[in-house]
Amino acid sequence: MPDKDLGKLAIEKEEKQRKKKVRRLRVPVPLLVLLAVVLAVSAAAWLYLSRGVPVQTTAVARVYPAQVLTRLTASGYVVAQRRADVGTKITGQLVSLLVEEGDAVEEGQVLARLESEEAAAMVREAQSNLTLAEARLREAGANLENAQRDFGRMENLAESGAVSRSEYDAAQTAYLAARATHQAAQAAVEASRAALERARVSLSYTEITAPFDAVVLTKNADVGDIITSLGAAAQAKGSVVSIADLSSLQVEADVSESNIGMVSVGQPCDITLDALPQERFRGVVDSIVPTVERAQATVLVKVRFLNPGSGILPEMSARVGFLSRSLGPDEWRPRNMVDSRAIVRSEEGFFVFLVEGERVRKTPVRTGERFGDMIVVLRGVQPGDMVVEAPPEDLGDGERITIVEE
Repeated sequence: MPDKDLGKLAIEKEEKQRKKKVRRLRVPVPLLVLLAVVLAVSAAAWLYLSRGVPVQTTAVARVYPAQVLTRLTASGYVVAQRRADVGTKITGQLVSLLVEEGDAVEEGQVLARLESEEAAAMVREAQSNLTLAEARLREAGANLENAQRDFGRMENLAESGAVSRSEYDAAQTAYLAARATHQAAQAAVEASRAALERARVSLSYTEITAPFDAVVLTKNADVGDIITSLGAAAQAKGSVVSIADLSSLQVEADVSESNIGMVSVGQPCDITLDALPQERFRGVVDSIVPTVERAQATVLVKVRFLNPGSGILPEMSARVGFLSRSLGPDEWRPRNMVDSRAIVRSEEGFFVFLVEGERVRKTPVRTGERFGDMIVVLRGVQPGDMVVEAPPEDLGDGERITIVEE
């Protein structure tokens, strides 16, 4: 019994010592709240300072003024306004092809020849018939002169009563018959000449010539092929070559009917070709086709090149920018441009905030012309540099930033 009591006293003594220790370590509640607030403010300040000033950026770019002044863009293709599939009006076998793709040809130049033996024989026959008709005309002319003289003598004798009336009538009839024969001979000569001309035309059809100055685009037949004007017969070709006048090249672009009001004849244009991405071509609206393509709800606009180049070919894909104003001769070259909102004006001049990593550097710049919302930068920054767009008024040199996406 005494041992049990002693153990109980020892336990109570340890419990009292533990509670006394806990009372010594207890911190007042207001102090804990203050400490939490200080920690939260410190964390927010650290987060804000490490995050930096939120800004949006824009790039300095090498831009053509035409890109900035474009009101509307449309796609299309380069099309030759003078193009022909050259064939013939007769049927025959192709015996000679004198051109290749890419050859420049002149108006009237022989491109190919068909078999011509039959047509040449028809010319010779017509020439012989004309010679015969002319000989008969001369014979009829001589007979007419003789009959006319005889009739003249008979008229004189008849007046004096030296010949009978029947002799006079016979001379008159002979004269009229000779005159009719002469007229028939004249008609025969004209008919023979027409036949000869027709034969010569048929012979000319055996030579296929260029109708205008052009460049050969494709060969549609080979030597030995049968060429016909219709091209409907089996194993027959309708044309020998396709040619185009490259000086008549235009871009045919499809413009949505809802935007056609932004396009007018004579409007300046900027033309780019997928095949020549590094070149830009000046153009002007030549015509607007007065009809709407119902299926696509578009209007065809034809744009003429003002500075065509040698590399432009028919059927190239093209993109046309319809400009808000005409550009001067020196405004077609590219320039270093930046969004006008990035330019800040101060007493010292103009400057931008150049982005360098997580900070910005206040950089003086020299500006030039203004094209729409863009300003030319002549000095201070280079294409590809990132600058702050519409910088806050309190943004300072060397300050930390955070780039915010739009």
